[in-house]
Amino acid sequence: MERSPEEDDLGPEETAAALLAPVLILGSPPELGLQVCEFFRLQVTVLRRRRQREMLERERRRRQYLRRRRAFLLSSLAAALSLLSSTSRPIWVRDRSRGQNLWATAEAFDDEEFKAQFRVSRSTFDYLLELIGRAIKRRKTNYRVPIEPRRRLAITLWWLARSGEYRSIADMFGVGIATVCNIVRQVATTIVERLFHRFVSLPSGQRLDDTIQAFKDRCYPQCAGVIGGIHVPIAAPRENPDHYINRSGWHSVILQAVVDHNACFTDVYAGWPGSSSSATVLSSSDLYLKAEDRPDGYLFPRERSILSDGVEIPVHLIGDASFPLKPWLMKGYSKEQQLSPEQRRFSFTLFSARSAVDTAFTRLRGRWRCLLKKSDVNISMVPRVVAACCVLHNICELRGDGFLPEWNVDMAPSENYLRQPDMEPYNADTYCTAEVIRDTLTYNLLTILQY
Repeated sequence: MERSPEEDDLGPEETAAALLAPVLILGSPPELGLQVCEFFRLQVTVLRRRRQREMLERERRRRQYLRRRRAFLLSSLAAALSLLSSTSRPIWVRDRSRGQNLWATAEAFDDEEFKAQFRVSRSTFDYLLELIGRAIKRRKTNYRVPIEPRRRLAITLWWLARSGEYRSIADMFGVGIATVCNIVRQVATTIVERLFHRFVSLPSGQRLDDTIQAFKDRCYPQCAGVIGGIHVPIAAPRENPDHYINRSGWHSVILQAVVDHNACFTDVYAGWPGSSSSATVLSSSDLYLKAEDRPDGYLFPRERSILSDGVEIPVHLIGDASFPLKPWLMKGYSKEQQLSPEQRRFSFTLFSARSAVDTAFTRLRGRWRCLLKKSDVNISMVPRVVAACCVLHNICELRGDGFLPEWNVDMAPSENYLRQPDMEPYNADTYCTAEVIRDTLTYNLLTILQY
């Protein structure tokens, strides 16, 4: 049966309705045929829309799958390439070849030249590297080769010994300017965290006996150390700069330290503003709390005390007139008083024994000259730098790494520039147990020395 031209112009719904019409017309009302055709047309429309949505969802899932597969292939390729070769970044990583800088020739230095440059002998340098080398080592990445621990330690020692400009140190060691700053902070912090409690501690046991005997040989009995303080120059801080101006008119922080007979530091407390007095710094230190919190008020074991004329004389520290008089901290008599011969002898003997702390501070600042200059280190970092210098000082002294006389050249400030402030005497002492102990020491000094 052939189709007419009119039938070719009909759509799917009209064609279906035309085919169903003869069947429905037979024995059915015309209205029913039209309703069936309309229902069929609506069903076809719903099925078409559902098919379109399914096709769109299928296409979306296909595109998502292709994106995931492409990302997986790219990441796998990048991982494979990273295992085969390292990535070079010539655009943002500056090539710093060793060239003819200081570090390139440092290995060829003889022992004398090495010590002159880095302030420690080669054996002490290797010893330090053994102690902290693993802590200051950095992992190798795909972007650059890390600076080796040996050079990191050398950069830090150079800066501590001279406190030079970061730019000049960067050229000497073939690193970036910002890298020098970061290395100094990291290595100094590592020295304090890893070595401070190992090399800086109050004497005890046999060490305490040796210290007492050494000071006794200097004609002062029952002494376990000398306490003193110096001012370390700093740049004016942003917050409360006036608090850091000392009596000489420049900005500083205070280093309070206890020194034994070998000029080694046994207690270090640094960071208080330069305008503070020695008594204020002492009262806030752990040393003071350790002594005052004990029931007997002594800093060292009470069984080491001796009796003289019924007075118990404990093992104690000695200090200058800026410190308060305590049973665990002795000082000489005030010069304003009319002193007896015995009192003058006691003050002179105590002053002679106190020379150990002056020797320690002289060697400390002569070796690590960053403590003589105003550096641009942040104020929060200064106590760590000071503590690191004290640790390194002790290591050198304990290893017999001698102090060279030429390191003292130009240590004295010119005119009034950075001159250490004059001592501020502490005059709030009242008659107490410490006075009785000092008087007993004064009038029985020769007898006590014979114990």
